[in-house]
Amino acid sequence: MSTQTNTRIVLAARPQGRPKPSDFRIETVDLVQPGEGELLLQILYLSLDPYMRGRMNATKSYAKPVDVDGVMEGGTVARVMISRHPEFAEGDIVLSHSGWQSFALSDGAGLRKLDPAAAPITTALGVLGMPGFTAYAGLLTIGQPKPGETVVVAAASGAVGSAVGQIARIKGARAVGIAGGAEKCAFVREELGFDAVVDHRADDFAEQLKAACPGGIDIYFENVGGPVWDAVFPLLNEFARVPVCGLIAQYNVIADAGTDRLPTLMQQVLHRSLTI
Repeated sequence: MSTQTNTRIVLAARPQGRPKPSDFRIETVDLVQPGEGELLLQILYLSLDPYMRGRMNATKSYAKPVDVDGVMEGGTVARVMISRHPEFAEGDIVLSHSGWQSFALSDGAGLRKLDPAAAPITTALGVLGMPGFTAYAGLLTIGQPKPGETVVVAAASGAVGSAVGQIARIKGARAVGIAGGAEKCAFVREELGFDAVVDHRADDFAEQLKAACPGGIDIYFENVGGPVWDAVFPLLNEFARVPVCGLIAQYNVIADAGTDRLPTLMQQVLHRSLTI
């Protein structure tokens, strides 16, 4: 192969608040050839997911932090360029965890072959991958929707939220999405087929959410936290279920919450997979 260098993005510093360009560094390094039992992967697609923000911190979470000066990690779809591994051939398409770089060496551990004829290979990073399985398990195992119930989904236009709402409707529930901005709201309503959608940027967001859920909320699929949770909480019905998948609104917060312990509680529910 003619390419002899690898371009990669590393974590240069742990972000304080919202990540900024100086927290990362682009490096060009020599391309290392695979040894016996190894293979060289060319990254075709990278999934950028909210959980990556938590991995930039040094604090304990459900995933190991990325080391400073380490390559940013993430799920990828890759092509096998060179194989010296008995189970993989040149040209194979695989699901990997190779991170933010153009090429990666692998010993084959954790790789899963993909069949391009079965589904578009990008779906391995979406509805047929981690986001889709997260939506499926979170809603059906924890939420347990029943026909006629109201399921509210935060970040409804995202990879997880979009699947949650559609699964809810398949199960006979009413899906209400929360998204930010007119374009995302239109996508949730017109493309994803949610029964209703509310823009969390609206000045009267809480009132609109209440109007969209006249019978209250039976399941709230939490992806956001913050003010969205504040609006949802009073509308929860008795015995409502709240799968906590993410807390996007809190990932960049560095200010002390003072006597309000709810943000800390929600973070621990997420990080430690607590049942309350």
